[in-house]
Amino acid sequence: MTKTDLIEGLSNKLGLVKIEAERVVDDVLDAITEALKQGDRVNLSGFGTFAVSAREARTGRNPKTGESIEISASRSAKFKPGKQLKESLNVAPAASEPSSAPD
Repeated sequence: MTKTDLIEGLSNKLGLVKIEAERVVDDVLDAITEALKQGDRVNLSGFGTFAVSAREARTGRNPKTGESIEISASRSAKFKPGKQLKESLNVAPAASEPSSAPD
């Protein structure tokens, strides 16, 4: 699913014009991004939690030349799925299970 697919689905489900749906999606993503920039965690109950993790500076290697390079410290967004999301992904649909009885 792409951002465009999400916008189209939201537009169809809520009866919004695509421009309005795009504005809603952009505003949600901007709010999450701003919270993460400030070091806050974003908890969407039943879905999961976004948090910022810090990576320390380290020495790495250029895979082509083998030369040592210095990798600067950085911050990265991490996502941890919530219990409800994990459970919904691990429910086996009964209709798609192959039959074990021979025909």
